[in-house]
Parts: sequence; structure tokens; C-alpha cells
Amino acid sequence: MTDSSTAGSQPTPGGSPAAGRFNWSWLRVTGSVGPLGIAIAVLWLSIIVLLPLAALTVTSFDDGWSGFWDAISAPAAVDSLRITVLVSIVVAVINVVMGTLIAWVLVRDEFPGKGIVNALIDLPFALPTIVASIVLLSLYGPQSPIDIHLNATQPGLIVALAFVTLPFVVRSVQPVLIEADREVEQAALSLGADNWTTFRRIVLPTLGPAIISGGGLAFARAIGEYGSVVLIGGAIPRKTEMASQYIQKQIEIDRPINAAAVSVALLAISFASLLILRLLAERSVRKEQESR
Repeated sequence: MTDSSTAGSQPTPGGSPAAGRFNWSWLRVTGSVGPLGIAIAVLWLSIIVLLPLAALTVTSFDDGWSGFWDAISAPAAVDSLRITVLVSIVVAVINVVMGTLIAWVLVRDEFPGKGIVNALIDLPFALPTIVASIVLLSLYGPQSPIDIHLNATQPGLIVALAFVTLPFVVRSVQPVLIEADREVEQAALSLGADNWTTFRRIVLPTLGPAIISGGGLAFARAIGEYGSVVLIGGAIPRKTEMASQYIQKQIEIDRPINAAAVSVALLAISFASLLILRLLAERSVRKEQESR
């Protein structure tokens, strides 16, 4: 005898659910948190991220599309965005190289004070960035005790941003190196491969996704950084003025729409870069899995 609840969901000869029945299977929730947990997570994400971003976007278009375009295409705005992107790219590249090297040393080498160095990596996360700007200004400013003057220069911006973004690549690469299978490297060395070939052909493909992820995070952080560059950078228009400083200036002169428009442009650049880097990382992981 057929159960009535089962009979009501049998498909018609045409392949569709029976008439009068609605298929709710797409609403089914799997996992341990259940619908309530998902609802709380979505609500919190909306309050903290989505609603502020929506409000910012609406404000940036208060004068319409033409007003938004005029705000982000103003010469001073374009220059600040250009400087921000170029400096952030340089900082990301530096962090990719040096962060990978530091992670390698921390994982593969033993030396006195290794624990202290490992703890110092996270210092930029805990230290207020304005403190970093003060320290860098004292060290590389007009009264530099080591006679290196980087105040109000783009190299000064690079140093400041490299300081606050250092942990991203290191902490992304470090756990992958810890879990890496060293027997494959030893086998390659025993077969005659030199250290560079082993690193390039064996280690680098494994570290690739982590390096890309860390570099992308470093770039995104540098794009929106303000505190570490506010003093050492000098905020010279069209020379060392970062986009965050340009936004602050627009607020001070009572142009909130211009500030919101440039902020939206920064958000778009950051989101696009993170999305592209995420896709590249997933592609790299897929290729690595296929090669095994």
C-alpha cells in the first residue's frame, strides 16, 4: 500500500511534480548550525558589512551617475587612486618575496631567538598603525638619526605599508610549509636537482595558492591604509597623497559625496583584486590536484 505522503510527491508522466504541490527541496538546509545559525550569520554580516556598504554606495550617487563620475575622474582623485594602486602593487610584490623568505626561514631553520622573531611577525596586527607612522617618521624623517630621509616620498609610503602588511604572506605561507612533504624535495635532490630547481618545480607549486592569497590580502590592506602613511607620507597632492588621505581631505572640506565616490572606487578595486586572486588560487589548487 502506497503512503499518501509519498504519493502526493510522485512526478507526473511529463516529469514535473504533481499538480498542486510545490517543491521545497531547494530550501533544505544541511550542516550542524541549522536555519537559525545561518539566519544569525546573515543578519550579522548584513549589519556589519552589507548595510554600511549599501549606505556608502547610495551616498556616492546622491548627485547621480554624472556626479559620481565627476568625483572619481577629478584630476586629484585620479592621481590619488593611481598612486595608491601603484604603491600597493609594489608593496604586495615585496611582501610576496620577503614574506615567503621569512616563512621559509621560520619553518626550515633553527636559530637563537626564533620564538621572538615569530612573535614579532604579528606585531603590526596589534600595533595601532598611527604608532607605526610616528616611529617611521622619527627614524626616516627630517631628524633621522641614521641620515635616511624618506619623509613625503613614495619610498616612505612603501616602507610604511610594507610594515603593516608584512604578516599576511608570512602567515599564509607558514602553515603550508609546515605541512609540506619534505620527502619529495629530498628525492628530487637525490636525483641530482639543485636547490633552485627543487624549489621552483616542487616547492613553489605547493606554495603558490598561499602566496597568491597572502599577496592579495597585503594588496587589499595597502589600498585602504591610512594610519601608517598619514605622517610619513606627507599627503602631497599628486605625489604622495594616498586615496585614503584624499578621502579625509574631502570630508574636511565638506564634500561627503566626493569622499563616498572615491571610497566606492577603492572598494571596487579591492574586491576585484581579491576576486581575481581567489580565482587564480583555486585554479592553481586544481592544477596541483590534477598533476598528482
